[in-house]
Amino acid sequence: MNKIIACIDGSVVTSAICEAAAWSAKRLNKPILFLHTIERPQQHGADDLSGAIGLGARSKLLAEMAALDEQRGKLALSHGKEMLTAAADHVSRLGIVDIEQKQRHGDVIDAIAELEDDARLMIVGRDGEDHDTKQNKAKFKVLGSHIESLLRTVHTPLFVVPSTFKQPQNFMLAYDGRATADKAIDKIISGGLLNGLECHLVMVRNNESAQAEKLAAAESRLKEQGFKVTASLLEGNIFDSLQNYQQQNAIDLLVMGAFAHSKIRQLFLGSNTIGMIERSVSPLIVLR
Repeated sequence: MNKIIACIDGSVVTSAICEAAAWSAKRLNKPILFLHTIERPQQHGADDLSGAIGLGARSKLLAEMAALDEQRGKLALSHGKEMLTAAADHVSRLGIVDIEQKQRHGDVIDAIAELEDDARLMIVGRDGEDHDTKQNKAKFKVLGSHIESLLRTVHTPLFVVPSTFKQPQNFMLAYDGRATADKAIDKIISGGLLNGLECHLVMVRNNESAQAEKLAAAESRLKEQGFKVTASLLEGNIFDSLQNYQQQNAIDLLVMGAFAHSKIRQLFLGSNTIGMIERSVSPLIVLR
């Protein structure tokens, strides 16, 4: 049985992750597994201080440091268990019954990758525990490295949630007419998560031929499967065009694929990945 893996860290986005997980679980009829990872804090080269401590005090200070590390580890473990319990209680109040909790030590990317074989959908927060709006640019780099690493590591659809979540009524699918983009449509049709939502199918004009025909064919495929579709061929810069369309049409959810050998792929496997996630006020699903 595939699961919805929801990653929590106690940040302000945790509530939104719970709500997105509950929404997804109901639509997919899948259980939720909440994952909390205790990562080793950065020591900035200060792990071994024995050479900088006087001989007389070294043993005592090192023992005290070890005790503090042990206490810190126990507190992190206890805090994590409380967060997992609170998350389970949250989705339980939203009507979800099948809930699991898992706590891991180590790298969060490794922990998520280990669970991928049993994952139907992975949910992560756009604003991690280290995110601070007063230091937005500096803090977002930490979060960004995690999301970009996830996009390069896992092949399960990734649901990136901002600090608030509302049940979407529509979604925007960025389409480029290539075979991999058609595979993304296949996943949308067969997946079930987006069934019943209005689809805004958008393509940004480029120098390739037959774009309009490919867009029309994709529109027909989705309509044949019962989707209400609004198809649009946009002009201009890919990044700006998609952002403007989202704002002008009150898009609730963005859906994009990591398309190989296309400019849209660069949005999700390059520096623009984090910029788009950071600027978007909507949740976003990346299909791999």
